[in-house]
Amino acid sequence: MSRQIAAIVVIFICAAVAWSVLGTTIFSRTYSFDDIMRGRVASIWGAPHVQKSPMATTTKEVIKKIETNENNKTVMRVVKEKVATPISLEGSQVKVALDLEHRQKGLLWYSTYKVDLAGEYIFKNTTDEEFVTFTLQFPTAQAVYDDLVFTVDGQPVTLTNEKSSLRGSARVAPGQETILNIKYRSQGLESWRYHFGDNVTQVKNFQLKMTTNFNDIDFPDNTLSPAHKKETKNGWELTWESKNLLSGFQIGMSLPEKLQPGPLAGRISYFAPVSLLFFFFLMFIISTLRKIELHPMNYFFLACAFFSFHLLLAYLVDHISIHTAFVICSVVSLGLVISYLRLVVGMRFAAVEAGLAQLIYLVLFSYAFFFKGFSGLAVTIGSIITLFVVMQITGRIRWSEKFATRPPVRAQES
Repeated sequence: MSRQIAAIVVIFICAAVAWSVLGTTIFSRTYSFDDIMRGRVASIWGAPHVQKSPMATTTKEVIKKIETNENNKTVMRVVKEKVATPISLEGSQVKVALDLEHRQKGLLWYSTYKVDLAGEYIFKNTTDEEFVTFTLQFPTAQAVYDDLVFTVDGQPVTLTNEKSSLRGSARVAPGQETILNIKYRSQGLESWRYHFGDNVTQVKNFQLKMTTNFNDIDFPDNTLSPAHKKETKNGWELTWESKNLLSGFQIGMSLPEKLQPGPLAGRISYFAPVSLLFFFFLMFIISTLRKIELHPMNYFFLACAFFSFHLLLAYLVDHISIHTAFVICSVVSLGLVISYLRLVVGMRFAAVEAGLAQLIYLVLFSYAFFFKGFSGLAVTIGSIITLFVVMQITGRIRWSEKFATRPPVRAQES
């Protein structure tokens, strides 16, 4: 008996090493190309958006006298410089609609989205100049902007494209207010942010309404929480508003991630030795109680059947849904174990005891990883229930007798 247990332990250790290698391979395949894949998604779809508030400035020509040293003589020169003076942003009414559409590349899903933005900005010309230049900085250079609207008091202006920004000028009398309207449709990746300024910024009469087509909302670190939330049929309607805000925080939304097939398959593979340990333990107890002889080679083939589940899962998730792949792998592994033990012991033991144990410790324990934050709790509960059941059914067993060394049987002399 002791030799049999030692052989089973060796088989278990070898299987654990194999699963460790498989899990490492999965994570390597997942993340080694992550930057490349993310770059491809961003180049095709669009990069994360950081939309800044538009700016308005007036330009005034200033004459300055500058002293220079030429040939050991001090020379006074007159230089004309243009000085830009920002004018006050008195109010902002912004509407944003985020439409989430996941895209898969390799073993990862990326949170891509469509965004519709419409903003109405009120500026007041507090200078003595009447020509005002309005500047809109695009949220990212890696995106396409469609149906663009850029008007001042309802009138379109001539636009100049400078790198990742647009500029347009209009006549605004000193002391007067004007309304800048901005609209566009675009596409982005992973997150959307609204940026007030680089430092602590004062924001007047601000309101931003955001609608989403997803329910799992998450606000990044160092961002403001909405003042109002309203759940809709397809997602949420969120409102940020303030009369006079002084803050270095911004507004942001992290788009929810889809269940990632690569990391999920890797975590399940790393956990596989625990599943096999429970299965071997239960098979040993049941075979001992029912006086069924299972050779270490039988345990070796059972370990191979378990390993087939994770090996097949690792390479199926590249091509089909993770849920479909999980079902296929479960059926294959269960079929291998039941069909094998049917020949070794019998159909009843294979289908009932072994099949039920594999369903619990391989399939259900692995499926617990689909529920974020509950996998550890599910395994803990299953372990405690297993311990209770085994303790009850083995409480009267005299283990000293079970593990006693039997004397060798002598051959009868002729």
